[in-house]
Amino acid sequence: MAALGGDGLRLLSVSRPERQPESAALGGPGPGLCCWVSVFSCLSLACSYVGSLYVWKSELPRDHPAVIKRRFTSVLVVSSLSPLCVLLWRELTGIQPGTSLLTLMGFRLEGIFPAALLPLLLTMILFLGPLMQLSMDCSCDLADGLKVVLAPRSWARCLTDMRWLRNQVIAPLTEELVFRACMLPMLAPCTGLGPAVFTCPLFFGVAHFHHIFEQLRFRQSSVGSIFLSAAFQFSYTAVFGAYTAFLFIRTGKWPGRSRSWTEGPPAQPGPLTHSFKQRATVGLLGTARRRPIGPEAETGWLRSAPE
Repeated sequence: MAALGGDGLRLLSVSRPERQPESAALGGPGPGLCCWVSVFSCLSLACSYVGSLYVWKSELPRDHPAVIKRRFTSVLVVSSLSPLCVLLWRELTGIQPGTSLLTLMGFRLEGIFPAALLPLLLTMILFLGPLMQLSMDCSCDLADGLKVVLAPRSWARCLTDMRWLRNQVIAPLTEELVFRACMLPMLAPCTGLGPAVFTCPLFFGVAHFHHIFEQLRFRQSSVGSIFLSAAFQFSYTAVFGAYTAFLFIRTGKWPGRSRSWTEGPPAQPGPLTHSFKQRATVGLLGTARRRPIGPEAETGWLRSAPE
């Protein structure tokens, strides 16, 4: 956990960009309008993701294999089109138009191994408690349990189980793509990295409220129990979403700070470090260089002119 401290935590100390009244004269949208565009884009993505689950009319419950297959199709289509929303947002706001879309969404090979292994280790530690509880509740010993888990027949059975594929493969991949890789690049320039870590998971948590309608429709429990379960699900999905958003930024997959867990501060700012405040300053002062002062001298984050 020591890797989470020190200079890396200054990632989350970026303040909210100041509003510049002169921004209307810079030829681009002002900070306020850009923030509204960012929020509306994230809301549109969340609504599209959840709405795609209900384009198929069916009287069957959500766990029926036919319903799961149909939802696989609609969710995969929406997830495949979600990067286009980021592309449209970039064109509307004018934030780093020359940056690759994949780089903007965190897809790059630089630092891929520590970015994959260290979060995996942390997540294993996070779920160590439930795994230990499961092992204690299991009547078989550890060796027999490992044989069952590692058996090819067990994996083949999982790969043919629609619910397992939904819960373990399709849902995690599509949710991380839509709610993290697409939403974080749009929210962070508006709110700053710290608030974005806690704002982005709200879209993720609220998106799970749609389970209420299905549970009420099929009368799976009492009304009070259904709403209590939804509130609990919102809580842990929001907390876990903040955890994954922090990992996305901290591992260096976030383009605003191109660094891995084992690297020092970068020599140049990342593509998203040009916030609305910086763009306003560039528009007023041209491309003149200036010496960074205050916190800028420590981190090299805020620069009024591109290098």
